[in-house]
Amino acid sequence: MLSILIPAYNYDLTALVKDLHEQGEAGDVPFEIICLDDDSGPNFKAKNSVINGYESATYEELSRNVGRSKIRNLLAEKAKYEYLLFMDCDSKVVHQDYLKAYVDRLEPNTLLYGGRCYQKEAPAEANLMLHWKYGSEREAKSAAQRQLKPYHSFMTNNFLIPKKVFDAIKFDESLLQYGHEDTLFGLELLQRSIPIHHFDNALEHTGLEKSVVFLNKTKQALENLDALYSKNKGIETRLLSYFNKMQGLGLHHLLGLFHLTGGKYIRNNLNSSNPSLFLFDLYKLIKLYQIKKGKS
Repeated sequence: MLSILIPAYNYDLTALVKDLHEQGEAGDVPFEIICLDDDSGPNFKAKNSVINGYESATYEELSRNVGRSKIRNLLAEKAKYEYLLFMDCDSKVVHQDYLKAYVDRLEPNTLLYGGRCYQKEAPAEANLMLHWKYGSEREAKSAAQRQLKPYHSFMTNNFLIPKKVFDAIKFDESLLQYGHEDTLFGLELLQRSIPIHHFDNALEHTGLEKSVVFLNKTKQALENLDALYSKNKGIETRLLSYFNKMQGLGLHHLLGLFHLTGGKYIRNNLNSSNPSLFLFDLYKLIKLYQIKKGKS
């Protein structure tokens, strides 16, 4: 009945799979766990190979990196059950009835999204603060908050979807780098009138990244966002809305001035132990302006 699908890249999956397997064994529905490795380093491959020792779990390695969208499509192709539960590899199970909560809510034509949470304590390392603060304040929302804008609040870290529905949509494999594959997938769900039911069944996001890495991935995501918007994909995000308003008022050129006069200050703040999310939003607007200007 339930195929649990985990794309892996340079992360130790063993604790996550152990917890999921124990819950699956304790339940009363057939399940499988499929882990597909997107050409990780040899140390992670060696650690994760022990997953094949579980009766209901498999771990397979790809010979080359295929990206976040294609690997999820490949996982769905390998799945044998009618419901697909996708999650990120850098996740931690925090609810003892995590799988049961999904099984109890199964609906033939509905996507279920359980949410995301972060550790309550701030990380000791200053260079992890930006990711933790952004995640804790912007991503870790209750089901009631998410349901207000169900398609905008969808993320790919922890969702269940009927296999028939997924096979009709799939992830856009033209997105090769990080970012906004969930935005595009959510738009496809909206256009097909596939309902999203949000509920509180979060996985903890454990893969906090150093600020320099997080900012680089943010830039990649903005490049994807701009490419999707340029193709008239109907993409709408809060950031695009702000940028378009500035552009409509002829104020977007101020972003170039902000970069020249305050770019160093912004970067220093975002790499500090007390980063400002307001400055992070400004940083993203500046980067989007630079991306668009570079194409003109």
